Amino acid sequence: MTAACHYAIVRFMPFVETGEFANVGVILFAPKDRFFGFKLQTKRHARITNFFNQLDGAVFRAVMRQAREELQRVAEELKPIGMDRRLKSFDQTAAMALWHELTKPLASVLRVSEPRILMTDNAQAKLNELFSFYVERDFVTKEYQEKILLRAVQGILRKVGKADDFHQMKIGDEGYSATFPLVNANAEDEPLKIIKPLSLVHADASQILDHGAAWQHRIRTLQRRELLPAPVLVAVEGRLEDDTRQAAARREVVEGFRELNVQVVPSTDEPAIEEFALRSA
Repeated sequence: MTAACHYAIVRFMPFVETGEFANVGVILFAPKDRFFGFKLQTKRHARITNFFNQLDGAVFRAVMRQAREELQRVAEELKPIGMDRRLKSFDQTAAMALWHELTKPLASVLRVSEPRILMTDNAQAKLNELFSFYVERDFVTKEYQEKILLRAVQGILRKVGKADDFHQMKIGDEGYSATFPLVNANAEDEPLKIIKPLSLVHADASQILDHGAAWQHRIRTLQRRELLPAPVLVAVEGRLEDDTRQAAARREVVEGFRELNVQVVPSTDEPAIEEFALRSA
């Protein structure tokens, strides 16, 4: 049967002055099921240290070790009051008091979100699900990222009254074709200008290179077959300046597009995107 459980998100906030934080764990307490569990980000910490690029990675690892030790201590304190089911009785009042104490800040750079309540029939599975959603962001697929980026670029076009001029369109012939999300075409459906928003925000450099290469292949193939007469602008999302493998991969992707005579600009460069959209075909 489903039962109410309490959960909270563990947040890493190394620079309290800015208020920026990253979700790094989930704590879940199901009193009816006598369940207390937690999951913390301990292995894949590159996204944290990349975001807080002024932070030494050793600091993050040390903070997470302390958090794990604290949560394990709480789990041990819950055992004598019946949480581990070795006792018939369970002091739920004492357990709730510990939960409320726990949802205060764990350390100077860790914060815990306001506790939330949900219903579940499997506390452990729900903990894993919440961790995947809030920490690993399993819903953020490549397609999801590019949809968000596409909406942002459409917003830029809307500002200059050009949103209605660009639509999704398949370009090519029966032998080869590719679908572009933003194509400005004439009355005969001949493409005049093409904008391709391209998200290169991936944790792995290989994914960045593979994603960029896929679109380079499409454009190169269309050009070779003389099926792409229109100028193309690629609006790239992802930092290029950092001294990281990911940034190096993005720079390689950008250079590959430029070798194809494709204009490449950061997705945040609104003036460049506006100028391209307004330019006479």
